[in-house]
Amino acid sequence: MTIARPLHLLFSTLTYLLGVAISNYLGIAFSPAIFLLGLAWVWLTQLSMNLLAEVFRPANEPILPDQPRAERVYLRDRLLLIAVSLLAVAGISAYAIHFIRPVTTSALLLFILSFLIVLAYAVPPLNLARRGFGEFLLAAHIGYVFPSLGFVLQAGTFHRLLPIAALPVTALAFAYFLILDFPSFADDLKYERLTFLTRLGWQRAVPFHHGLILLAFCILALAPFAGISLSVLWPAFLAFPFALLQIILLHNLSLGAPPIWRLLTTLAASLLALTTYLLAFSFYLR
Repeated sequence: MTIARPLHLLFSTLTYLLGVAISNYLGIAFSPAIFLLGLAWVWLTQLSMNLLAEVFRPANEPILPDQPRAERVYLRDRLLLIAVSLLAVAGISAYAIHFIRPVTTSALLLFILSFLIVLAYAVPPLNLARRGFGEFLLAAHIGYVFPSLGFVLQAGTFHRLLPIAALPVTALAFAYFLILDFPSFADDLKYERLTFLTRLGWQRAVPFHHGLILLAFCILALAPFAGISLSVLWPAFLAFPFALLQIILLHNLSLGAPPIWRLLTTLAASLLALTTYLLAFSFYLR
């Protein structure tokens, strides 16, 4: 999933903004300083998460092609130092928030959860990115923890509207990271690399992907049963044609159609970004 990492900061920023937009919709006073410090946490933890995944690659997988062992060790040591430094600065940004406004229990729990996800994703002995569960942790971190943090830092506590918006984004993020596993599926099987796709098998992964996409929009459609008006959520359904196209493309590939990986991965990234943006924009306008 290395090719996806430049987009992680974009997705993280959008989902964080979604949480802030929900607090704005509920009429909660906006704090620019807390917003910026929270965004710093989001960027720094996501960057360190990606760097640590490179640091703790298996010994037989060099970070750069044809890299001598001595250079590999040197580069990994430097990346580890950078990753730890980023986490330290993230901790400072979280601590600085406390001087502006006392950190609530909800916010503290989210900071701890975010930190634990970073460690569980990349650092042994768990190193879940290498055990086939990295896609789920990435989706949960970007799709649920970050919008929750954006909201709770402004509001101080949770609200029932938060999961209605964050769970669909999490499902779309999971579908996106699952899509990224398909182009390298044959090589992953050959070299016995564990991903969520190799664990699940492509025959089950395809309907599972479709279910994630449909689940995201079903949650939004059923929001009125939770007391949330569709008037604020309906813009997200403008992205639904992209969702259907993504499902059709992957279904055709499962039936033997020629693979168009670049189109499929671009479509999955666009669906996640567009849906998140439309939700955040709608909340800001209300």
